[in-house]
Amino acid sequence: MKRQVFVVHRFKSFLNFIKIEHTLFSLPLIYSGVFLAAKEPPSISLIFLVFLAAAGARTVALSLNRIIDREIDRRNPRTTGRELPSGRMSLAGAIAVLCVGLILYLVAASFISVFCLLLSPIPLVIFTFYPYMKRFTSLSHVGVGLGLAMAPLGGWFAVAQSFENLLPGALLAVFTLLWVSGFDIIYSTLDELFDRQENLFSFTSKYGREKALHISGYLHVLAFIVLGVLFTIYIRGIAALPFLGVSGYLLYLEHQKAEDVEFAFFKVNAVLGFAVFGMVVAGMYFP
Repeated sequence: MKRQVFVVHRFKSFLNFIKIEHTLFSLPLIYSGVFLAAKEPPSISLIFLVFLAAAGARTVALSLNRIIDREIDRRNPRTTGRELPSGRMSLAGAIAVLCVGLILYLVAASFISVFCLLLSPIPLVIFTFYPYMKRFTSLSHVGVGLGLAMAPLGGWFAVAQSFENLLPGALLAVFTLLWVSGFDIIYSTLDELFDRQENLFSFTSKYGREKALHISGYLHVLAFIVLGVLFTIYIRGIAALPFLGVSGYLLYLEHQKAEDVEFAFFKVNAVLGFAVFGMVVAGMYFP
């Protein structure tokens, strides 16, 4: 019985460490790239391999973030309860999780294609670099956005297997870059005072909460414009139009509820990813 409790406890720690719920942001976008590139519904095997690659990449990204920021997290009252600062997971354990995620990601990429395997180091470089950005530039939010922008591009390349006719996938990636950069600014309002005390860079610590939220709003307006361009040029299906409208409303709602970061950051954004996925699927397969 004690053994079972120990296993369950360690498994919960693992899920908390990699923030499994954040998959709700990236997975719909990855499959949006897959279905946008596919001229017919993708095979079950490809869908499964993309899922494995996504799970591995997400594990690598969160592990790197937690390992690189472990000392900052230890000093931040908001994050002292995380696995590494609290001691619920050792640094060796975190590195082991990182290695498992890396192996899963690379093996899945290799099974998809040699082309995807050759491209696979690019997200890894971004995942490694962006946690350091808050130490020297307020553009750290863009680094987070760039990391998640790899999701729809990864899905696109899993199907397209080339750089030809990349514009639809690129538009989806630019939307993701702008959207995620904007909502990371909202999330950074939780650490405004801490970031200033620690000389960490963010739009919130540099410009103040109100101006930072205005910048976030501008980014989300641009994100919706890019999504509208994608819809107008490549999707155009009437069935997809309600999903475009829902996406715009959710971006608006995120700023209306910015005071409640938990609601705006986690719940609204999770739904928004599926709204974009719904727009792509409805437009491509139910015109």
